[in-house]
Amino acid sequence: MRFELIDRVLEQDEDSLTGIKTVTAAEEYLGDHFPGFPVLPGVMMLESLVQAGRLFVAGMENPPAPQAQPLVVTQVRNVRYGNMVRPGQALTVKVTLRKHDDGGAGGYDFQGVGTVDEKVAVQGRFRLEPLNNA
Repeated sequence: MRFELIDRVLEQDEDSLTGIKTVTAAEEYLGDHFPGFPVLPGVMMLESLVQAGRLFVAGMENPPAPQAQPLVVTQVRNVRYGNMVRPGQALTVKVTLRKHDDGGAGGYDFQGVGTVDEKVAVQGRFRLEPLNNA
């Protein structure tokens, strides 16, 4: 099963990407999280940041080059959760590239923050590396 969590990229520059995830009641995983009080699971908030990071890397080249190896998460640090995201709300995610290893592993270090109604829902740092280096 594949979840595409970034509905739309709002903007991208040389250091960051901002995207949006609109949460709807039709999303399958909300039925069990939690019955009668559906909220976007924290792991899906984190995955939204990761997917925004992958989109950032894909958009670094013009036109984007196909990634030879998929980018996988090799490190997650300082993740904190704040506000809940409920159906009908939008999670706005912004990832900022902190560091890129041009040689060697070719990894990408990001700082990410997700907000809902201008309040932090998730924030943290993560690293993406090509699968063959992970």
